[in-house]
Amino acid sequence: DNQGLFLPCIKTCGGHRRYGMSKLGGYFKEDNQDEDEDKMTIGYCRVSSHDQKDDLERQIKRVEKYCHKFGHPVEIIRDLGSGPNFKKRGLQRLIQLILKRKISKLVLTDRDRLLRFGSELILALCKFFSVEVFVMEEKKSKSNEEELAQDVLEILTVFSARLYGKRSSQNRKLKSQILAS
Repeated sequence: DNQGLFLPCIKTCGGHRRYGMSKLGGYFKEDNQDEDEDKMTIGYCRVSSHDQKDDLERQIKRVEKYCHKFGHPVEIIRDLGSGPNFKKRGLQRLIQLILKRKISKLVLTDRDRLLRFGSELILALCKFFSVEVFVMEEKKSKSNEEELAQDVLEILTVFSARLYGKRSSQNRKLKSQILAS
């Protein structure tokens, strides 16, 4: 501060100095340039159930082909679980890697593969931590009515899958009890 290198954005009544990230980020970037070389490209692929394993393999092949086309070595994070589930192991790992600044690029086949709802949150994290996001199948922009209709359909899909999933679990349990009798 005495040398004028860091000029605070705000100086509090108590004498504390508050600095903006934009001012600090440029200063430290030069020191950590080789840190960018250590960052990786991540391909995130997800399906909802074991029945869709073939679809998962197709997603992985497409992401790998896309990344190799542009000369990016890629690490694939595979996930199995429903779209609105934030507790998926792969999603948790992806978030940790973003927060630790280990990722330079994130490649998705479709935005819905990230999360059915809440993908904006992950994309905001990516933007904040300077992670470039590539969506291979970017859908053309929709009107507000189309987006609302799509959201309603997604909500119905999620909850009907959850309802039928519970029923099938109950049915299997009942069937095993009957067979055991």
